[in-house]
Amino acid sequence: MKDSIIILSGGFDPVHRGHIRMFKDAKAFPAKVIVGLNSDRWLIRKKGKPFMDWDERNEILGVMSCIDTIFPFNDDDDSACDLIRKVKEVHADSPGVKLFFGNGGDRTDGNSPEVDYCNKNGIELLWGVGGGKIQSSSDLIKNSKK
Repeated sequence: MKDSIIILSGGFDPVHRGHIRMFKDAKAFPAKVIVGLNSDRWLIRKKGKPFMDWDERNEILGVMSCIDTIFPFNDDDDSACDLIRKVKEVHADSPGVKLFFGNGGDRTDGNSPEVDYCNKNGIELLWGVGGGKIQSSSDLIKNSKK
């Protein structure tokens, strides 16, 4: 779709080939790709500590040509609903723009706050963007310690 926006989110800590495939697949849709980058606080809650801080992850993602915009967002509720809301608000007056929320593979059961938010707000869900979950940042870190 010409005027499509795909919203993706994650910690990307560290970025790996599964993430790259997800970004490239979203861009090939074709669509504008907006990435919400989770906070260091979110990574502390999820993994105990960040492998790379937010500024470093942001700089790495910022040079990828398949990402159009990187959004910081409030993830205190451990969801990307604030990100989706912010993108929706920015594009609310843009005629013909279709919003999608994409998932690369972490959440496959369709039971999440983001799914509920998208369903209530007319945002289409895309599952398995980039081929599904083919790698895990947490596993990369864990395996590097062996």
